[in-house]
Amino acid sequence: MRPGSGALGTPAALARRLRALPPSCGPVRLVAVDGHAGSGKSTFAGRLAGELGGAPVLHLDDLASHGALFEWTGRVLEQVLAPFSRGEPARHRVYDWERRVFTGERVLPPAPVVLVEGVGAGRRALRPQLVRLLWMELPPGESWARGRRRDGPALAGFWDGWERAELRHFAADPSRPYADHLVQQRPGGFELLPGPRGRT
Repeated sequence: MRPGSGALGTPAALARRLRALPPSCGPVRLVAVDGHAGSGKSTFAGRLAGELGGAPVLHLDDLASHGALFEWTGRVLEQVLAPFSRGEPARHRVYDWERRVFTGERVLPPAPVVLVEGVGAGRRALRPQLVRLLWMELPPGESWARGRRRDGPALAGFWDGWERAELRHFAADPSRPYADHLVQQRPGGFELLPGPRGRT
């Protein structure tokens, strides 16, 4: 992959820069990967986690639910960020999207870098604890079309409701204007560009 003009490089280069930053939440460097549903957040977070030597990834889909698509702030603050701030492991319940109940528990260690991946990961309430905010640079229409193809026609009704909820969320609490880096998916992988916030 050949970085374009103004590009910041690859996930491997980003991983090196993240390791060199001071912690932002206790001993943890907390990195948000935000963007529209279907924009490739999980894929990119997995790639970046690998470049970081297996960094833990918090998937916000595990804390949301059918009845509260974006009302997970309290759970993240109490179950994840508060323990991290004390240097302790985080423990959170995991939502089962098929059974529609919270079941089981996941433990996240206070690793040197922890990724938070999901729509709204860069929301206002979390930004003070983030060392960097990454935004997947794909328009909503394209992102949602990818998500609908991935999930199939059985979830078309869910997607109709999701799109409306996502638009309301970002209208009230936008993430992209605060992004340090924009992430674009290319045929050969991912490319990082300077974000509106402009930090390297």
